Amino acid sequence: MRAAALLPAAGSLLLSTLTTAPAQTGPGAPVSPEARGTTVAAARAAETGIAFGRCPGAEDLPAALRCGTVTVPLDYAHPDGEQIRLTVSRMRATHKDPRHGGREVPGQGALIHQPGGPGAGGLYVPLAGLMPQWKRIAAAYDLVGYAPRGVTPSAPLSCQDPGHVVEAPRPAPARPSEAFKKERVAEAEAYARGCRERTGDALRHYHSLNNARDLDVVRAALGERKLTFMGTSYGTYLGALYAELFPSHVRRMVFDSPVNPDPRQVGYRNGLDRSEAAEDRWRDVREWIAAHDDVYGLGRTPGRVQRGYDRASARLARRPAGGTVGPAQLHGAFLRAAYDDVYWPYRAEALSAYLRGNPQPLIDQAGPYPEEEAAGAENAGAARTAVECNDAPWPAGFRVWDRDHTRLARRAPFATWDNAWTHLPCAFWRTSPQRPPDVRTGPGELPPTLVLAAERDAAAPYDGALELHRRLSGSVLVTERDAGTHGVGGGTNACVDGRLEAYLLDGRLPARDASCAGRPEPRPRPTPET
Repeated sequence: MRAAALLPAAGSLLLSTLTTAPAQTGPGAPVSPEARGTTVAAARAAETGIAFGRCPGAEDLPAALRCGTVTVPLDYAHPDGEQIRLTVSRMRATHKDPRHGGREVPGQGALIHQPGGPGAGGLYVPLAGLMPQWKRIAAAYDLVGYAPRGVTPSAPLSCQDPGHVVEAPRPAPARPSEAFKKERVAEAEAYARGCRERTGDALRHYHSLNNARDLDVVRAALGERKLTFMGTSYGTYLGALYAELFPSHVRRMVFDSPVNPDPRQVGYRNGLDRSEAAEDRWRDVREWIAAHDDVYGLGRTPGRVQRGYDRASARLARRPAGGTVGPAQLHGAFLRAAYDDVYWPYRAEALSAYLRGNPQPLIDQAGPYPEEEAAGAENAGAARTAVECNDAPWPAGFRVWDRDHTRLARRAPFATWDNAWTHLPCAFWRTSPQRPPDVRTGPGELPPTLVLAAERDAAAPYDGALELHRRLSGSVLVTERDAGTHGVGGGTNACVDGRLEAYLLDGRLPARDASCAGRPEPRPRPTPET
C-alpha cells in the first residue's frame, strides 16, 4: 500500500517504522553521512509513495504490469543534492490459490526480485508471476522489479556509441598473441575513458553500496515496513549488502546462485574463479554432446567434440558465417550454454549443421545484436562496468592481469581470456573504488534466510554459496546436486521450488541444510538438413 494514504491515520508512527535508521557497525559506532542520507531519502519516499501507471513501451505488456518512479539521491552523503529517478514495476497479488480452486489467499506485501547483473534491468521480472511455477507466490505477493541506477530508464549510463556494440567478426584466441593483447588493452583504456567522459564525476556514485541504499528507499516507497527480497546472481550480493546495512529491515530473503561476498574475492578474484568453474562446465557441455553423437555426429568423446569446435572456429576465422559470425561470436554462444543447459541442444545442433555445410542455425544463434537492441546492450555493459569497477580495487595496468590469466589459461582456456577482456576496463578506472564491506551477521541479527545453489554453476561457483551461508547466521542452504544452470529457484526443479514456496509463503525452512536431485538433462534436437 502507499504510505501517503495512511498518513492521516498513522502519522509519524508509520514514517518511523518505515524509515528506521540503518544498523551501525558496532555499539557506539558513529552513523555515516550515507546512513543518515538513506534515512532522509527513505522518509521522503515513504511519504510520497509511488504513482503507478503504464510502463515504458507498454504496448506489448500485460495491463496488470504497472510502473512508477522513486526519487533517490545520486550521493547519499548529500541527500539534498542531485536526485535521480528509479523506475519500479509491480504486478498486484492475485489472491487466488491456483492449487485449491482459486480460494482466497491473504496478501503478504511486496516481494522485490533483483535478477542479476550488475547492468541487468528488472522491470519485467514481475511477469514471472504468469508462469505456473510462480503462481502460488504471485497469489500472496505483489511482485516488484526495478531498473537499478544506471540501467535504462533509471538514469542510464553510457560508455560508447551503441553502434560499437555490434561487433565485426573477430578472433577469440585461448592463448592470445602479444599483438592481440595490446589491441584489447587499448580498447579497454578507451572504454574506461569513454565512461568518464560521458558521465563525469557522477560515475563514482554507481556502485553496489548505493544500490543497496536504493533498495531500502524503494522498500519505503512501497509502504513496506520490512523487506521481502529475492536476489539471483549479482542480486545476492546486493541482498548481502542490504543485510549488512539494514538487518532490522529484513523480513525474508532468498539468495539464489550466490556471488562470493568475501571482500578479498569481490571483483578481480571472483572473475578468476568463474573462469575455472566455466572450464568444468564446458566439459559438461562436451560430455553431453558426445553422449548424443548419434544425433549430432560431433564425436563420442569430449575431446573429439572439442576438435570439432576448434575446426569450426578456424573455419570461421577464414570466412565468417554470413559475414557476421566469427570465432568470438561462436565462443560467446557456447559460453552462454555453459551457464544454462537449456541452450545445449541448440548449440550442438548449430555446430553440427555448420560443420556439415549449413551455417544458418549458427548465424541465427550467434549473430550480432539487431540494431534496435544495440542501445540496450551498450547501456547494460556500461552499467555493469561502472558497478564492478567501483565496487572494489582492481589491479592497475595490464601486468598483473597478463600474469594471472596466462597462468590460469593453461588449465582453464575456455573462458579465461574472455572474462579478462570483459573486466579489463577496471584496470584503467580513475575513480576511487569502494572498500567491500565484510558482510557478517551474528545469531539473531537477521531473520532466517534461504540460500539456493547449483553445485556446478559456472557463473556463480558453488564456493560462493558456501561462503555466503557461513557469513549469514541462521541461513539454510539448499543445493541442487550435479547441476549447473545459473538461477535455481522458480525453474524446472520441483524439489527446489517446493523449498522456495515453503519459505516465502509460510516462513518454513528445512531444519538443516538440504539438497535436491539435479534437474533432468535436456533432450537432444535433430540437426537440420544441410
